[in-house]
Amino acid sequence: MTEEQIRAALLESIVAVAPEVDAAALAADTDLRDQIDIDSYDFLQVLVGLHERLGVDVPETDYQRFRTLDSAVRYLAGRVQGSSD
Repeated sequence: MTEEQIRAALLESIVAVAPEVDAAALAADTDLRDQIDIDSYDFLQVLVGLHERLGVDVPETDYQRFRTLDSAVRYLAGRVQGSSD
């Protein structure tokens, strides 16, 4: 799975939880939670959506890896690569 596909899955998960978010306007290197203004429950729903789309579980100890869009994509790319094959 490419990073572009992972980014698309992440953005789909975000928009599913926060439909008012303009995914195309999100900055790749700015604090993601500030940009999308979601609470912790909604953040967990984003992670559930990622699990459904990518089959990746994100342990609570790794939540800080979702600080920016780019860092989240890099993290997920490593998890997707590690869970396949």
